[in-house]
Order: sequence, then structure tokens, then C-alpha cells
Amino acid sequence: MNLFEFIKLAFFAITRNKMRALLTMLGIIIGVGSVIAMIGIGEGSKKATIAVIQNMGSNMLTIRSVQARSFGPGAAGSAETLREEDALAIATECYSTVVAASPFVQDRRTAAWQNNNAMPQILGANEDFEIIRGWKVIEGRFFNENEIRSQAKVCVLGQTVVENLFIGGEDPIGQIIRINRLPFEVVGVMDRKGAGLWGDQDDAIIAPWTTVMRKIAGRRRLQEIIVSAQEGKSDLAETEVTAFLRQRMNVMPRDESPFTIRKQDDIIRMQTEQAGIITLFLALGASISLIVGGIGISNIMLVSVTERTREIGVRRAMGATQKNILAQFLTEAVVLSCVGGIVGVILAMGTVIILRNFTQLPATAESWAVALGLGFSVIVGIVAGFLPAVKAARLDVIDALRYE
Repeated sequence: MNLFEFIKLAFFAITRNKMRALLTMLGIIIGVGSVIAMIGIGEGSKKATIAVIQNMGSNMLTIRSVQARSFGPGAAGSAETLREEDALAIATECYSTVVAASPFVQDRRTAAWQNNNAMPQILGANEDFEIIRGWKVIEGRFFNENEIRSQAKVCVLGQTVVENLFIGGEDPIGQIIRINRLPFEVVGVMDRKGAGLWGDQDDAIIAPWTTVMRKIAGRRRLQEIIVSAQEGKSDLAETEVTAFLRQRMNVMPRDESPFTIRKQDDIIRMQTEQAGIITLFLALGASISLIVGGIGISNIMLVSVTERTREIGVRRAMGATQKNILAQFLTEAVVLSCVGGIVGVILAMGTVIILRNFTQLPATAESWAVALGLGFSVIVGIVAGFLPAVKAARLDVIDALRYE
């Protein structure tokens, strides 16, 4: 007998008791469907998180000043905090890996226009902010170098701020809003950016960093510099900027740097690793159903061997070998498991479509997860059906024919 005939016999045996076959396959259906759905949710969430991080600024490096440390007797007092000149020097001297650099200040203050209020982020930067964050002005203009030098009270609004303050659809360009009770002229509106790692990126007001640092935040020292590295050169840019700043700040080789550098790539890598671990645990949890389904198949196949003992005896008497009987029952177990796996894949695909279209979960159907689920169903069928198939093949012909 060839494989096709074994498969026909398997389907015939399965359809003889449809309800029992369906209940037997239920564990495989749930297991395969759950594994694919859980992997889809995990992978979809990972891709969505990575997209959000990349949306905050591709190839962006954030340089932060850290608390002053002891730098040894020979270097006492030599460590410096970040300065405006550092950002300009990085953009000028590290041109082989860096596209642009800007001093950066963050705060959160009340913004008001007429009777409307909001509590957006207040971001301070220089004229290269658009390049570094990949965020363009769609109305009006961005502030210029002269306005930065003069600490001018001008600002550019994110889309969420426009919606919160100008609820009547008024044109914000040229309007005077108040930030922390100080009057600011709106000179531009940014394009919609979308969600960020820490909330809505459009809920922000961008102003000259000098104005934000001194007139809004009330600080005298710069805490951050943001840098845009050239495409594919984030690691090289980190190395070059670190060496440049250490030399510029006269930091001794044995001493720690008075600043830290965080790359977007590092955040993406960390989020990917965390999402991978979560996805693994979700898939492992869901795979328990596959084990339960395999036990169910093995149990039913053992019952089937007992029920069909006389049939086995007749087949052996007509010339079927032990290998034929082994292959017949093993094929039946694999077919039972594979049919359950296919139904599970269909249910998982439907679940992913529903989650993606009707909920906020960014689920995705991964082809490798489908292949993994079907592969597991085949393996479960082979493992679960092996013992019953061996039992059937080893039945004595005379005893089997006498069985009632």
C-alpha cells in the first residue's frame, strides 16, 4: 500500500465517528490556534513598539550630563557639564558620522489661548530639530538662529496642541499663546507625528532651547544634547562622539565620562529582547494545549486499536505486514493531528484579523508561526500515534481473529 491509500483509510476511520474525532482534535485546534495567535500578538506588539521608537527620530543619540564625580587629583575640576558649544562642535568635528546636533531641554507647563488650556511637553532645541527628529513644519516656519540667540518667545505647535487650544478651527499662525504665563508667538505648526514611547508626540510645543531653559525651566546649565547619526553609523557615531567629548572635557583615560549616550538602536534592541521573552512565554503557555491534545489523540488511538482488533486480524490474515499496520495507525494519528492543526490555523488567522481591525492590539499573522504550528501538529501526531500503532502491529493474528 502507498501513502495515498493509507491517508484514504485514515479519513475513512476518522469519519466513522465524527464527534469523537472532533473532540479528539479540539486540543490540537486550541493549541495550534493559541500558539499562532500569541506569537502574532507578541510580534505585532514588538513591530509597533519599534516603529514608535524609530518615529521618535531615526538614528538619534541622546547625550545626557551626569552628576559630577571625582576625577582624581590630576583632573580635579577638569570635568565640565554639557554646553551649547559642545553641540556645535559635535556637528562640526564629527561630520563623518554625525548629520546634526542640538542642545535639548524638556519640561511640561501649562499652555493657554483665550479660555482654552493644555499641559503639553515643552521642548527646547535649535534650528536642526527637524532634521534630528524627522519632524517637518507644514504651516508657517521654524524658528531661526537669531531667535535662539536672542531667547525670542516664539514657538512651533504639535497637532494635538493645536486641537486642544484652537478648538474652533482658528489659524494658529501669528497667534499669541501663553506658556507658564509668558506670551509666545506661534510661528509654525508641525506635521502629525503620532505616538511616541512616552506618549503622544504631537502634544508638544517646540521653542528655542535658550528660551525654554532660562525663561520656562529656570535652568542655567544644559542637561542634554540630541544628535542625528548618519544612516547605519549609530555605533560609530557613539564611539566618535564619546572620544571627542572626553577629549574636549579633559577626562583622564582611567576616569568615567561625565555624560551618558543612549542610542535609539539600544532602545529598539532592549524592547525587541523583552518582547521576544514575552512572546516565548505566551507561546509556551499556549503550547500546553498541544501536549493535552497529543495525550487525547494517543488515548483515542489506543481505544481505536482495541475496538478494531478483529479488523487488524483480518488484514493480517489477508497478507498485511506489521509495517502496514504500523503505517496505517500512525498515518491515522498524524492525519487527525494535522486536520486539527489546519483548523487551528484558520481560527488563529481569524482571531488575528479581528484583533487587528476591531481592537487596539497590533496583532500580525507570521508565516513562520503558521509553519511552526503545523510542524508541531505533525510531531504531536507522530509521537501520540506511535505507541498505539506499535501495539496494533504487534497483535497476534490468531488472537486478533478470535477477539469479540
